[in-house]
Amino acid sequence: MPKVLIINQPFNTNTGGGITLSNLFSKWDREKLAVACSGYLLTKDMDPTVCNNYYQLGSEERKWMFPFHLFRRKYYSGEVKFTNTSKEIIVENKSKFRVKLLVKHLYPVLDFLGFSHFMTQTHLSKGFCSWIDEFDPEVLYTQASSLEDILFCLEVKEYTGKPLIFHMMDDWPATLERNGLLANYWRDKTDGMLRVLLANTAVAMSISDYMAAEYKRRYGKEFVTFHNPIDLRFWEKDQRKNYQLKVSPTILYAGRIGLGIDDSLKIIASAVHTINKKFNSKLRFVIQSLDAPSWITDYEDVEHQKFVPYQELPKIFSDTDFLILPYDFDEESIKFIKYSMPTKASEYMASGTPIIIFSPEDTALVQYAKEYGWASMVTDSQVSSLSETIFSLLYDEDLRKNIATIAKHLAETRHDASIVSGNFQRCISDVVPRNKN
Repeated sequence: MPKVLIINQPFNTNTGGGITLSNLFSKWDREKLAVACSGYLLTKDMDPTVCNNYYQLGSEERKWMFPFHLFRRKYYSGEVKFTNTSKEIIVENKSKFRVKLLVKHLYPVLDFLGFSHFMTQTHLSKGFCSWIDEFDPEVLYTQASSLEDILFCLEVKEYTGKPLIFHMMDDWPATLERNGLLANYWRDKTDGMLRVLLANTAVAMSISDYMAAEYKRRYGKEFVTFHNPIDLRFWEKDQRKNYQLKVSPTILYAGRIGLGIDDSLKIIASAVHTINKKFNSKLRFVIQSLDAPSWITDYEDVEHQKFVPYQELPKIFSDTDFLILPYDFDEESIKFIKYSMPTKASEYMASGTPIIIFSPEDTALVQYAKEYGWASMVTDSQVSSLSETIFSLLYDEDLRKNIATIAKHLAETRHDASIVSGNFQRCISDVVPRNKN
């Protein structure tokens, strides 16, 4: 297997991109992997078991333009290897107040003015080039989600001359601002540079077949699909096999809240409340996320749980009665999630717990579920529709067992890491010139 330099995405257990990365590279030789990413992406949830050779792109590489440098956090530039102790020393503690101030107030203004696309720029430094030379990668793998990411990937590609693998996680180009003083300029600029990146890409990867088909039409480039694979042995140890319900059954959502999710979570809460009131039942809706939604106290049937360590998820998922995958139904949310596939979808399948999808129909998630029948689906945003579907699942054990059995079979045949990671490895190895093998 070749030596791979991964750009922009660390291995971690608290983001979809990090989990997917860890599972795709799970069979790789640890000494043949290295990661280069910005300091703000490195957290205490780093997973050093798959890779522990990092270069933190800090203040020497990532420059803030005047006067935006007043808001910067000064990060160390250089090699990083993680231990429990070094995480405490190296990883910056992010001020929640500062992050909230920037995200909610400053960035929207900068987006409107068109400044956000050039207030930071990442370039090669002498130290970073020396680190690349020492590692001597044979392949570059990147996930990009901004113009800054694209331009930096092209710099690394030009410096190394190595084959580039590009993996798209979300259709973020479709969500670039439609308003603002320079919106058209930056949208066209980003689209043009993304096309340049794709032209310099040896293999383009998508997160879903639906995305691959759309991107072939949009960019004229073939994309091969690689979604989050799973370690079946890890999930099967606690896999659900009994489909009787608890006296007080639960529906669990585990993941982020915010853009593209929050409105649907409130509709789910309303549906649960409607069922309980109408049928005098004791159904609970549990949201497992970093922070509780601001509206959660409005619903007595909803409770919040903090994230648990990843190792505990198989038991958490199998102990609940239903798992739900929600997406919002507004136009902007659909643009963002239309071609995405949630990282947790394959994890939900492997858990053995019945899955409910609450999402617009024209999404990769629903299309995949319709093709294989691994979940019960609601594709309109009406509380009544969702209530009826949940109610039918509450009183039909055969239905619960049927969709869970299909999901488990799909996890085994299409998402097993031993199969998917092997295909992923071959796909990357094939771009290396023959004389390198």
